[in-house]
Amino acid sequence: MSDAEEPIPQSDLPARFAMGVLMIGVALVATIWGGWWFRALVAAAVAIMLVEWADMHKVPRRWAYVAAALTAATLLGAAEYLYATGEQVDEVPEELTAALFDPNWLGFAAFAVPALIAGLLSRRPAMAWGVLYIGIPSFALLSLSWAWETLVLWVFAVTWATDILAYFAGRAIGGPKLAPGISPNKTWAGLIGGMVGAGLFGWLVATWFEMEPIFLWAGALMGAIAQAGDLYESWVKRRAGVKDSGTMLPGHGGVLDRLDGLLAVAIATTLLLMAGLWTG
Repeated sequence: MSDAEEPIPQSDLPARFAMGVLMIGVALVATIWGGWWFRALVAAAVAIMLVEWADMHKVPRRWAYVAAALTAATLLGAAEYLYATGEQVDEVPEELTAALFDPNWLGFAAFAVPALIAGLLSRRPAMAWGVLYIGIPSFALLSLSWAWETLVLWVFAVTWATDILAYFAGRAIGGPKLAPGISPNKTWAGLIGGMVGAGLFGWLVATWFEMEPIFLWAGALMGAIAQAGDLYESWVKRRAGVKDSGTMLPGHGGVLDRLDGLLAVAIATTLLLMAGLWTG
């Protein structure tokens, strides 16, 4: 997510809106189709985000491409080894248990290998961290898709609602700044508006799909976590001296700008499931 409350030039609004609709449509179709369609989309996003991360940290492109390829390969290989597409859980929520996600610990640990290689080759500790920061939440998202694609839809809903409602609340209400030293355009009104939006849409999705009770009420918390993820990436960009992580998405900046909040919500939701806190 780029600075969601930053004023957007009127001429950029149509491109921003069209690109937003396209991204949502692609994400929803891939989620519904599931399997390798969804995994390929996530792997491609991971590779692009790592190249953007490398560019922010002035890492030569050759090492950026190596890190991106290794991380995407680790993502797909670990996902297939631990959560084979041919063994995907049926769409029955009652079959979900905390133990179902136990393999995640091994999957998370697998990213230590590409992280170490990326850090050593580039001579940038930041690249090692980038592999973990992007790879682990992305693997978590694949585990959610394997267990029940509705979990991914819920994660998408609360993240997108946070982004949209934070923008409109911040623009309409304004008021005190949330973290002026990190992201001067974000306000407390935007934070609260995003949490309210996430809570509402999280509740709607959970009600529609008859999800466990915690998903009825966890949306607002995930809205706060999404904005924390956004602020973290804003802090990284400020340190790197860049406005956006990239220019690939017209009106939105880079792919990492769009998915920073999603990374935070994906890992938080997965940890909630792994802890068994989702059970009624």
